[in-house]
Amino acid sequence: MKMKPDEQPATLLDDDLLPEYSGLLKNGVRGKYAGRLSRRGNLALLAPDVAEAFPTDEAVNDALRGLIATRSEAPSSQSAA
Repeated sequence: MKMKPDEQPATLLDDDLLPEYSGLLKNGVRGKYAGRLSRRGNLALLAPDVAEAFPTDEAVNDALRGLIATRSEAPSSQSAA
């Protein structure tokens, strides 16, 4: 597809932000709270079907703790050489 001479190529900064919001965001700082999040813990994005099964942080943590307990109770599958 060939561009017309007066067309500008799309950039990553092109968006559909409404003009009335642009003034609110002009002093924003990207990644302002990233350090706080990394100190607090891990963040995982759940697939929609998993999120349905585990609707709260507590439900996810309980399930993972159960998995950890099951794995630590199971005999080792590695044979001594």
